[in-house]
Amino acid sequence: MYAGVVAPPMIVGPAVGLDARDTAFLMGASLFTAGLATLLQTLGLWRIGARLPFVNGVSFAGVTPMIAIGEGRGHEGIAVIFGAIVVAGLLGFLLTPYFSRLVRFFPPVVTGSVITLIGLSLLPVAFTWSQGGDPAAADHGSTGNIGMAALTLVLVLTLRRVLRGFLRQIAVLLGLVAGTLVALPLGMTDPGALREADVVGFPTPFHFGAPQFEIAAIVSLCVVMLVCMTESTADMLALGRIVERPADAGTIEGGLRADTLGSALSPLFNGFMCSAFAQNVGLVAMTGIRSRFVVATAGGMLLLLGVFPVAASVIALVPLPVLGGAGIVLFGTVAASGIQTLAAASLEKGENALIVAVSLGIGLVPLAAPDFYRALPEDALVVLDSGISTGCVVAVVLNLVFHHLGGGRTRTGKGDRRR
Repeated sequence: MYAGVVAPPMIVGPAVGLDARDTAFLMGASLFTAGLATLLQTLGLWRIGARLPFVNGVSFAGVTPMIAIGEGRGHEGIAVIFGAIVVAGLLGFLLTPYFSRLVRFFPPVVTGSVITLIGLSLLPVAFTWSQGGDPAAADHGSTGNIGMAALTLVLVLTLRRVLRGFLRQIAVLLGLVAGTLVALPLGMTDPGALREADVVGFPTPFHFGAPQFEIAAIVSLCVVMLVCMTESTADMLALGRIVERPADAGTIEGGLRADTLGSALSPLFNGFMCSAFAQNVGLVAMTGIRSRFVVATAGGMLLLLGVFPVAASVIALVPLPVLGGAGIVLFGTVAASGIQTLAAASLEKGENALIVAVSLGIGLVPLAAPDFYRALPEDALVVLDSGISTGCVVAVVLNLVFHHLGGGRTRTGKGDRRR
């Protein structure tokens, strides 16, 4: 949760020209706003919030466009980014009632494909963490980093095998702690951040100035918002199946309202666009802990981490290779959940197998061939570089073609509903 929230501001801050202190402030603000969005998502307010055990955090989908908008512009660049996020969030909020009606076009053959893609798309993040997290670092991909990730993976699996009851449920957390304790004497943690961190650091509103509004930036991040809404819809469908509370149109509408309203309000406290995190879907599936109040507590922890930088620095002691080893288990569990969903999708029917084959194939393009779309316009890459979004769109379209349009619906009759 922590790593997923702080990674985007850690990348965007230096890219737009912020110094280390301002970047640290941006990270704290992102933790704080992610906490607010998580509470809104889990506890709900009126018709806002899916009331599912979802962590909301900073979306990776906006990193590349935000860098393009603010690169080298310092505080002005951040102000322009924040202005675009406000507009994109408000637009998404208005579109939510219409967007949520698409849920009937997400039968098991579609949701299973998308959930599988979510897990597969997250695995490269775990692999990058396992290598050390920073491709420019001298020890990136070193034997020590990969060995530490492998050790953590073995620790998690061993704990899961030998423990019982509550301890078995928190095997991932225990594995992270054990891996960090092993890494401490090996010098793989950096206690310097803990010594230098401020005890209290509330994210002052409009720290970087009032939001500025530029048309090109607004259009770019509105596209990103649509991508985030598509991914969040898929995530809610996945989590709804795992907690045995299928996400209907009302649930998705409430969840998207929390995403979009949280995004629109985030710039007030210097935070970025928020969306439902796919990462914690695997944790819910693995632990069996389905209470939204547990995740609401996690949202409260994010708030505290944002207000008390010294507390965030303690969590930052966990080395990325340790996170990577645990991440392989978590993200792989998401993919396994998708495969389980596909088992109920009547794949013996040729058209359903074809839907899965093509949507997975196209969804994996950004992972298998990262430069595949590089000759296309940069604006198109916002969508195409998200395998989850492209795979989801392909699966929905093919399901429409084979099961809803033309003669497909008449030919299959009532069986269409099962798909």
